[in-house]
Amino acid sequence: MDESEKINVIDIKIVPNRYLKPNTTEKILNRIYELDGHQRILIHGPSIPLKVFYGPGKGHIVNHTDRKEIDINGNTVELRVMVGDIVITVDMSKFDEFMDNLLVILDEDVPCDYSLMVGIFTRTKSTITDYLKYGNNFESVIDERYIGLVDSRARTSETVKVIK
Repeated sequence: MDESEKINVIDIKIVPNRYLKPNTTEKILNRIYELDGHQRILIHGPSIPLKVFYGPGKGHIVNHTDRKEIDINGNTVELRVMVGDIVITVDMSKFDEFMDNLLVILDEDVPCDYSLMVGIFTRTKSTITDYLKYGNNFESVIDERYIGLVDSRARTSETVKVIK
């Protein structure tokens, strides 16, 4: 890979000062999906388990109010984390317009203060875990947006939701 091919995308990381509720997350993500230039959107935060995994309550159902299904761009997505930050990978050629529109969305829909960072926050090269999950020469078989998103012990369908 030569220098001109290296960076054609950049990440924008939105970090609200508190966790976002499912309704707020749904509204923000739907508005972001309407914008032109994004390649992938990741949400991060602490897991909301379905059941208690250890301790005296092991096996009991966790009735957490934030574990809900939300509708993103016509797709139902089960929210399995408390949304602590959102990372958007954007095409560099559309960055300026995307950023202007994103700031309007955040100012209107984020109910608290937030920090905004621009840089590379996601993997751009294959990792050892990618090779463990997909095998040798997988780069030509899968979408490059999956690089760095794998958990070698989990099914991709459990951790990654493709929204078109």
